[in-house]
Formats: sequence, structure tokens, C-alpha cells
Amino acid sequence: MPTGARLMAAISLAVLAFFLSGMVVPLMPESTDFGYFLPLNVLLGLVVGWRVMGKRAGRGVVAAINNGLAGVFVLMLWAIFLQAANEMVRLALRNRYDDPFEAIVAVFQIGAEFGVTIATLPIGVALVVGAVITGLLTEFAYNRWS
Repeated sequence: MPTGARLMAAISLAVLAFFLSGMVVPLMPESTDFGYFLPLNVLLGLVVGWRVMGKRAGRGVVAAINNGLAGVFVLMLWAIFLQAANEMVRLALRNRYDDPFEAIVAVFQIGAEFGVTIATLPIGVALVVGAVITGLLTEFAYNRWS
């Protein structure tokens, strides 16, 4: 059921995904073709905000902060997984893998490499601050419009 909290969670997590994607771009090699990187992450922020954070609103301030942290964690997991799967498909089309199992394992290897690449202090701070703000905005929307 659509609520103000779901809408606020979706919009705020999409905005956070937009800013985080902008912070990730300079960390990657110059030859990286980002393609649908930004729109996919923003869409993922919308979906995770609506599905994960929006339905858990209305439980208090501490729960709101935890909700924001959980939403950002899920967003990062899905974003890294989808970007790694996209990179695996790109490499698979260049015949880099001998069998399907090797390609599936490569998704997790590539995802781990992406995770290490983006594990910097500015991104960590942005994740935590953004999670707290997103959680509190979602709680505010729940209290205001529900």
C-alpha cells in the first residue's frame, strides 16, 4: 500500500544512490565504461527504499536509524552485485570463461574487487550519514502523513 513513508524512503534512498554513484566514479579506472551505472543505482535506490525501508517505518527514532542503515546496506549489496554481474556478462561475451560455473564464481570475485575499491573513508562517512538522514526522513514522513 502506498504511504508517505514509502515514498520518502524511495526518494531519499534514490538521492543517496545518486550522490554515492558520483563518489564512486572517480575511484574506478579511467577506461571504465559506466553505461547505465547511474540510472541503475538510482532505480535500485527507489526500489530498496520503497520495499525495504518504507514498510519498516513508524517504530521510533532508534529503529529509524537502524532502518536507514539496513536500507543502505541492502542498497550497497544489490548495487555491487548487479554491477559485478554486468561486468561478468561483459567479460563472458568476450569468451573469458570456460564454463558457466566459472562465470558465476567470477560475479562474486568481481563484486569483492568492487567492494575493496569503493571502501574508502569518504564513501563510508557518506553511507553512514546518508543512512541516518534517510532513516530519520522516512520516520518523519510516517509520523507526518500516516
